Amino acid sequence: MKDISRRTFLKRLGIGTAVLASPTFVGCASKHNDSRGALTDIPTDKMTYRENPKTHERVSLLGYGCMRWPTKDVEGSDSDDKPKKVIDQEQVNALVAKAIKHGVNYFDTSPAYCEGKSEEATGIALAPFPRDSYFIATKMSNFAPETWPREASIKMYHDSLRYLRTDHIDYMLLHCVGLTSQDASGKELNGMETLRARFFDNGILDYLMSEREAGRIRNLGFSYHGDIKVFDHLLSMHDRGETHWDFVQIQLSYVDWKHAKEIEPLNTNAEYLYGELAKRHIPAVVMEPLLGGQLARVPAFAAERMTAARPDDSIASWAFRFAASLPNILTVLSGMTYKEHLEDNLRTFCPLQPCTEEERKMLSEIAQIFVENPFIPCTGCQYCMPCPYGLNIPAIFAHYNRCINEEHYTKSDTDPNYREARRAYLIGYDRSVPRLRQADHCVSCGKCAPHCPQSIAIPKKLHEIDAYVEKLRRDI
Repeated sequence: MKDISRRTFLKRLGIGTAVLASPTFVGCASKHNDSRGALTDIPTDKMTYRENPKTHERVSLLGYGCMRWPTKDVEGSDSDDKPKKVIDQEQVNALVAKAIKHGVNYFDTSPAYCEGKSEEATGIALAPFPRDSYFIATKMSNFAPETWPREASIKMYHDSLRYLRTDHIDYMLLHCVGLTSQDASGKELNGMETLRARFFDNGILDYLMSEREAGRIRNLGFSYHGDIKVFDHLLSMHDRGETHWDFVQIQLSYVDWKHAKEIEPLNTNAEYLYGELAKRHIPAVVMEPLLGGQLARVPAFAAERMTAARPDDSIASWAFRFAASLPNILTVLSGMTYKEHLEDNLRTFCPLQPCTEEERKMLSEIAQIFVENPFIPCTGCQYCMPCPYGLNIPAIFAHYNRCINEEHYTKSDTDPNYREARRAYLIGYDRSVPRLRQADHCVSCGKCAPHCPQSIAIPKKLHEIDAYVEKLRRDI
């Protein structure tokens, strides 16, 4: 991907050069920068819903992603001599209660989220509410070879029921189909081989289908990343009547719509994924509408155009509106760690104002230019963790992407802002990633890459970042 100057970006977006001086970055990427928090009260009776064509139940178009629940410090320390963190159950309870009060009824979790603690925290938070007032989505997250045997995978399923305090799962997914893996002997398996090992050879798909027949699973689907052959194969099974998919979860954003493959060649454009589901009338659930938070922190010169069009809306709302405007979408997931995230999204969906054709055209133009910058498409999912050598991979990538957005990334020492950008990158890097967990400690063991839903060549990117950082440190 080629670099593009800020001034060229402005010119192509049709924004005046007066914006060049603006330091503002609008969005809801942290708990401190919501742009609409005090503007209006949020109605409790205006949530937009979509109908499940199978059950005819009304599902909130905003779904709660439970992968990043808030945490708090407890006594003791971790390997970085920082306070240990656990899920802040009190905050989780308050977030869930507020969401339900405003009409959110879809909660998406997994045995893999929050170091294995998300299902339990979610179950505790939902317990005070009538079971028929919300829908639980969870997953068969049998990634590790030791969970592939039938008994181990079935135990994972029953543990989910127990942690979630329920006798049925409303939306059950085969988790992250399409990823590569390694078997117990260390042999590399491609996407199809992994699919067979996790779900076919052990009879787990048949078992989950029998649980659906018994009513303990109400809807059965899968979440897709990676190898398109796996996606197409599972849909061909649907076409032949070998199974029936009630829904499918895909990554979709206004950048992924046409440019997913440009960001990472092994990804598939969301336009194709959505289209294949729509023509089969299989409802789609959207994950990562913000592209790992990157679309809540777009550069100021892109944010200026969005803000000019809708002054009262956050930057993040544009990404949610894009995804939710598509008619075959059942719900759009958002991992709302803070109250400000939740409130901003509630304003977007209570009720939803679909994107106009003019707005979609503008987002398409922004997306085209977005992919020409050297972002790393990390969504912070943590599937690459823990690193056996202690690296904080998501934090390294997050700092790198943040510096690109804030124009603290520059390759040439002849650039006018080189010294300022160099200082900001290095100081921010040491503050956000402890030295022992930075990119220079990567030994290219390759343990991380097979687990990445975005198919990022993680060791290669880490070495590129390390080389860049070393260059900055030498240029005193």
